[in-house]
Amino acid sequence: MQLHFYDERFKTLIDHYQITEDQLRFTGRPTDCIKLSATDIDRYSILAMEEDQVVTFFDLHKNEGAKPYSDNEHAIVIRSFSTDFRHLGKGYAKMALRLLPEFIRKHFREIDEIVLAVNVQNEVAQGLYKACGYIDEGERMMGPRGELIVMSYYL
Repeated sequence: MQLHFYDERFKTLIDHYQITEDQLRFTGRPTDCIKLSATDIDRYSILAMEEDQVVTFFDLHKNEGAKPYSDNEHAIVIRSFSTDFRHLGKGYAKMALRLLPEFIRKHFREIDEIVLAVNVQNEVAQGLYKACGYIDEGERMMGPRGELIVMSYYL
């Protein structure tokens, strides 16, 4: 698996990315995220690719985007993390999260903390993040879809 920054050569692959309504209870559509990334210089759409397929997608957002989740000016937040419905349960999300620290060290040298917010009702995702080294330090906040647990991974 490899992580890639989104660019137009991946448009067709993103157009075929499948995400269910049930998944959308907790995450955003990749196409919507890509539109936001195109207009925000601090937001980056990331594709986790396996054999020329996009299996997992997320945004990274630094500076103002990370401020609601961390007081650390060197933090970056993961947004809209999802796995293509056809690839759920194959370990791709875990693999992407395990590749992410090195990807960030390479492309965002100033970053020393990865932050995310996961819905309290999304227990599967909470378990995934904990298994990948993300720490729940007890911070909670309200999001558009309910209460969120803020988790951090320190580089």
